[in-house]
Amino acid sequence: MFIEKNYSFERVVRYSGRPFLLFAVYSTTIVLLWEYANLNWITIPWLPLSLIGTAVAFYVGFKNNSSYDRMWEARKIWGAIVNSSRAWGTYVGSFVSNQFAAIPASKHELQAAKTQLIYRHIAWLYALRNQLLVVTNWEHANQRGKTGKRAQRYREAYGIGQIEDEVMKNELQNYLPHHELQRLVDYQNTATQIIDQQAKDLAQLRSKELIDDFRHMELQKLLYDFYEHQGKCERIKKFPLPRQYASVTRIFIYIFIFLLPLGMVSEFAKIGDWGIWLSIPFTALVSWVFWMMEEVGDYSENPFQGMGNDIPMLSLCRVIEIDLKEMLGETDLPEKVKPVNGVLM
Repeated sequence: MFIEKNYSFERVVRYSGRPFLLFAVYSTTIVLLWEYANLNWITIPWLPLSLIGTAVAFYVGFKNNSSYDRMWEARKIWGAIVNSSRAWGTYVGSFVSNQFAAIPASKHELQAAKTQLIYRHIAWLYALRNQLLVVTNWEHANQRGKTGKRAQRYREAYGIGQIEDEVMKNELQNYLPHHELQRLVDYQNTATQIIDQQAKDLAQLRSKELIDDFRHMELQKLLYDFYEHQGKCERIKKFPLPRQYASVTRIFIYIFIFLLPLGMVSEFAKIGDWGIWLSIPFTALVSWVFWMMEEVGDYSENPFQGMGNDIPMLSLCRVIEIDLKEMLGETDLPEKVKPVNGVLM
């Protein structure tokens, strides 16, 4: 997540300077053909071009709204994960007790049971995050050619490549018991199986009467909430913005950019002989604006692809981790995740 108020001019130029130059070169080529090759017949009237531009703008606006909805929904889901996780820590801390036990457990046993439930939940957070970062077929980093290479550079400079390896390793080893670590990791969906293991532990606590039926059901409801949150994240991750919208929009943009200088040059020629040269910067600028609108929507539609536009899952996991460990009374807490290059991951 970019946290700076504005993109720097340098960052904008680095990202979109080359397309702007290409648009300027193309526009200059059309003007030179008009001026020196007597090809003024290649121009098109402004009215049909403006109709195409209006239609493209509406279509791009629809795509950008849909992309923003996906990104904002992902942020709301992780906000709900934060709230439910805090509730889990509170419930575990207060519900697991000897109040209903015929044979009371020792203070150490109670604390161990609470710690295991809370630690396993922290492991679930990191497991879910890692699963959501697996690149899908339609995400940019998995594309061939320049798109994939640029996406990889983008991930390195403004994405998960900024995070030191030790920050991303060993989360499960730190919070899962050794006897169940390998078993859970070997599952195709580790996050799902971690919650299932939580349910089994709750059943054991109920059999020992360390929680009663009501408290057992309340804790199970929270586990269901975690499944709900996970399923919503997986829905966004595994179901892309329909490709007919995502792909056709780019085609429309390219058609419009191709036709734009053919209409611009004739319009600016009405100013005078020198007017056609003014069409070059204005054509490049309009083309760049439409191209940027398409790029913003295209890179916002996948909020879990390890780039700067992502939901800051690592930061949210760390916030929850700190809160839950403090609920256990621990003082050896990890540091909060800090932004790097204006990006909070």
